[in-house]
Amino acid sequence: MTDTEIKEIVQKHRTYFYTGATLDVRRRVRALMKLKRCIEKYESKIHIALEKDLGKSAFESYMCETGLVLSEISYMLKHIHSFSREKTVWTPLAQFHSRSYKKPSPYGVVLIMSPWNYPFLLTLDPLVDAIAAGNTAVVKPSAYSPHTGEIIRMIIRECFEEQYVSVVTGGRAENTCLLNERFDYIFFTGSQAVGKEVLRHAAERLTPVTLELGGKSPCIVDKTANIRLAAKRIVFGKYLNCGQTCVAPDYIYCDRAVKDRLVKEIRRQIQKQFGKTPLHNFDYGKIINEKHFDRICGLIDSGKVVCGGKVNRGTLQIEPTVMVNVTFADRVMQEEIFGPVLPVLTYDTQDEVIRNLNTLPHPLALYVFTRDKTFARRITSRCGFGGGCVNDTIIHLATNEMGFGGFGESGMGAYHGKTGFDTFSHYKSIVDKKNWLDLPMRYQPYKRFHEKLVRFFLK
Repeated sequence: MTDTEIKEIVQKHRTYFYTGATLDVRRRVRALMKLKRCIEKYESKIHIALEKDLGKSAFESYMCETGLVLSEISYMLKHIHSFSREKTVWTPLAQFHSRSYKKPSPYGVVLIMSPWNYPFLLTLDPLVDAIAAGNTAVVKPSAYSPHTGEIIRMIIRECFEEQYVSVVTGGRAENTCLLNERFDYIFFTGSQAVGKEVLRHAAERLTPVTLELGGKSPCIVDKTANIRLAAKRIVFGKYLNCGQTCVAPDYIYCDRAVKDRLVKEIRRQIQKQFGKTPLHNFDYGKIINEKHFDRICGLIDSGKVVCGGKVNRGTLQIEPTVMVNVTFADRVMQEEIFGPVLPVLTYDTQDEVIRNLNTLPHPLALYVFTRDKTFARRITSRCGFGGGCVNDTIIHLATNEMGFGGFGESGMGAYHGKTGFDTFSHYKSIVDKKNWLDLPMRYQPYKRFHEKLVRFFLK
């Protein structure tokens, strides 16, 4: 797609937004209902596309992608009227007689740039929030998941007028063209490297941005943890989508006293969940492309592998792999793994855990398995991270009642549910002053009596 074509698309969206058509909440409701029906209509085709791109099973595709999008739509349909109302707030006595209120207003034309690892969920979820808030949207799916990108394009064309929501396909050239355009808001999900480029372009136009990035999310296991249950939940969270999940446990940081028991139980859980030959398991997915396959393989130190390690270049599959005797200096700990490789590191004291984690970039997620409530409170209060779980993994992002996002190196801003509506809304602070009373104290010439009144009102 050329620069001129992209420029025309953005201009059509801006012209349409300024007609005020998206301000009608009833229209937003109809748009969301139509989108929901369309997703349900094409559910099997969506799952086929996800299978082609990432090898996902239909069950996993519904659990982690289409089902979550449908949940977000249902939540918005239930709450959109209350979210969209003006909110009256208390007015200071000095402004008597007035009404003060906050008015949620859409930003305007928003750009949504999505990644390849959850290509349907991470495109449609923010789109639902943007539509609910009254924006128009230009959607840019990842070029690395072309089959899902095509089904997204088909659904959006069927559901929306092109000036309301449109899809731009392509790769880096199209990304650059889009970032050179003026948007009212940019929502980006992806790598830190690309996120920096998005932020740099946004800064040139002072465009507000949400960045959903990633990082090395630690999974802490202390000596009081239920080891069997911890291993079961860690294996689920780590190897879901072959580890290509931004909030997957990147590595285990466990008490040295329970390391051997934990590793033994993790190996047992891998076999139980994926079978003796995971590469022949039809429900086990694949790495997105050769570039990422080679990168992940380069992180595996065969001398430290105690489970898995086998690969199939033909199918771009890597077995669920566990590495032990890993330190923070090892290569596998220098970047986000984003694949089915699980390093295990050990610690001796709780203070060591907090001290070491606080020297590292802020991760998108943090998980702690413990029966010690005091330790859990120390970790969740003293360590910086986007969100997480105590005694589980992943599931914190599956609720509409909490925002999801990181800070610092793992991103900025959040979405999901009410937080998502707020992300795509600007709250105008307005005072509606009545005409029948006009207090003279603020006008010159100032008098001693007026000063006393002002001091009284402002205390």
